[in-house]
Amino acid sequence: MTNPKILTTKKSKDYELIDSGEGEKLERFGKIVVARPDPQALWRKLKPDLWKKADATFCRDAKFCVSTQTGWNTNSKVPDNWFMELGGLKFKIHLSAFKHVGLFPEQVENWSWMQKLVKTSPLPPLLRGEGKFGVLNLFGYTGGASLACAQAGAEVCHADGSKVAINWAKDNAEVSGLADKPIRWILDDAVKFVTREIKRGRKYDGIIMDPPAFGHGPGGEMWKIEKDFLILMDLCFQVLSAKPLFFLINGYASGYSALAYENNLLELKKKFGGEIEAGELTIEEGGGRLLPCGIFARWNKG
Repeated sequence: MTNPKILTTKKSKDYELIDSGEGEKLERFGKIVVARPDPQALWRKLKPDLWKKADATFCRDAKFCVSTQTGWNTNSKVPDNWFMELGGLKFKIHLSAFKHVGLFPEQVENWSWMQKLVKTSPLPPLLRGEGKFGVLNLFGYTGGASLACAQAGAEVCHADGSKVAINWAKDNAEVSGLADKPIRWILDDAVKFVTREIKRGRKYDGIIMDPPAFGHGPGGEMWKIEKDFLILMDLCFQVLSAKPLFFLINGYASGYSALAYENNLLELKKKFGGEIEAGELTIEEGGGRLLPCGIFARWNKG
């Protein structure tokens, strides 16, 4: 990784990183301003007065919570669900457990990258012979990457181990006007599902994965990245088409360097040519600082 790349999400109509620091970030999703923990924000806040106006604040430690309760503390402006646009897509947002809201804005640049590849690729369609490109999205969560690819014309297989996340992704497809697009929604353990896809002889032109450090499949299957990541990579290489288009790996809170992910993609470059990019995912704050939000490595045939 001689030239690490920094991908940056900037302020848009419905999303803004207002301020960050002291282990927290202050964001606007649509009209709702949310304050929540972020361990990467190891610096001082620039706009401390604005934090008092947050509509929702997530408190991890009861000793420091105004209400003495951990979790979300909200005012009357926060609905059970609300809607916003990001990267040309629409999303249903709500405050969920563990500080999340169902959307990772730092992925916008990756969405644009995949859409451009799908729209301009000369590769033949493979998945179901309907004039589309086959994309597999593992650990697909609430569907941002899946919807971006479907919007660009790909047939997508969206797999996740959480039924709640899949239903949320389906809702996002509906509000984005993509409910009729060819998206397969799969509730399954990633390793088990890809193993079955190999037996079925199914192939994909593009693969996306965002493996957590730790997690569980719908049947109680345990995922540990240090044990299972290389197994899954080997399986994914077996479901790639003869002329693949791209392979994207994202990482968050796993403790690994982007270089580790890049090294796993060198085999694709050796076999198919193309190029690899790796580095950090960031969000630009109103004051110009960049908040690191994870790592990525991606290969494309070019």
